[in-house]
Amino acid sequence: MTSEPTETAYERGTRKINEVYAGKVTAMPEGTMAFNDVMMKSLFAEVWDRDVLSIRDRRLMIMGVIAAQGQTDVWKIQAAAALERDELSPDELRETLISLAPYAGYPNVAPLIMACETVIHEAANSTDSE
Repeated sequence: MTSEPTETAYERGTRKINEVYAGKVTAMPEGTMAFNDVMMKSLFAEVWDRDVLSIRDRRLMIMGVIAAQGQTDVWKIQAAAALERDELSPDELRETLISLAPYAGYPNVAPLIMACETVIHEAANSTDSE
């Protein structure tokens, strides 16, 4: 009787990043960059792969942190993944910004409004063209 090889932490991490970002963000091959290897093994294999919170729940928390830092490009990645995975609707994405602004600061959240609308528009156009 042969046993199935077990999945390594790196393999679990790459599987999870593909799930979290609907295949739009991928990991580099293992060994290409130490930072990537650590991120796959720890963040995606150990944190994102836990079953206590859903991917949607984790994404909403992360979006709050991203909003507090005013990180427009990273917001767009999370928002696009949330739409692609049907975790949030366009109106729910917009509502996150309304809810976050008083806590994260209006100056941090204001630039995310256009980023959010861009992602929503791009998602709608990619759905229309399919």
